[in-house]
Amino acid sequence: MLPTCYISGRYEAGCDEAGRGCLAGPVYAAAVILPDDFYHPLLNDSKQLTEARREKLRPIIEEQAIAWAVGIVTAQEIDQINILNASILAMHRALDGLATVPGAIIVDGNRFKPYGDIPWETFVKGDGRFGNIAAASILAKTHRDECMKQLHEQYPMYGWDVNKGYPTKAHRAAIAEHGPTPHHRQSFRLLDPQLTLF
Repeated sequence: MLPTCYISGRYEAGCDEAGRGCLAGPVYAAAVILPDDFYHPLLNDSKQLTEARREKLRPIIEEQAIAWAVGIVTAQEIDQINILNASILAMHRALDGLATVPGAIIVDGNRFKPYGDIPWETFVKGDGRFGNIAAASILAKTHRDECMKQLHEQYPMYGWDVNKGYPTKAHRAAIAEHGPTPHHRQSFRLLDPQLTLF
């Protein structure tokens, strides 16, 4: 069972991102404040859950959270400011969207930037240690997957409904054949060295 938060009674927001390693699409982040007594037996790091379980947990988190919000940074913005800064900006945008101002922030990973004067702390593998970060990882992942499935309808040749923009061999082969889209991150290595754009 994951503890809901690091320090109870502070309306603590957990933050996590999804899509950092992708070749295409925006990076998403979520911020979630859970009640101190929130519990669900499936709650865990989104990477440890099946897609079906993530989709099952998403409405439960959204309905029972004290507050939640999602932040988005586009591929064009990623190219301008780099993926680390974009991931942190997405978390800040998610925090901007919270209906309740958190008393503290905990973040998955080891990098963050101050958000106003709210105290914060980072935790490596925090999405497997604290319920509010796990919940944020689930919302970030499911909202981003939904976006990539919608983009797939416009660009079906890249297989984004399956690979979600990650650098699979098939995705890179599609880039080599069809070229990049406006949703590809031009600052990323889009092709394997043996592939060339036509």
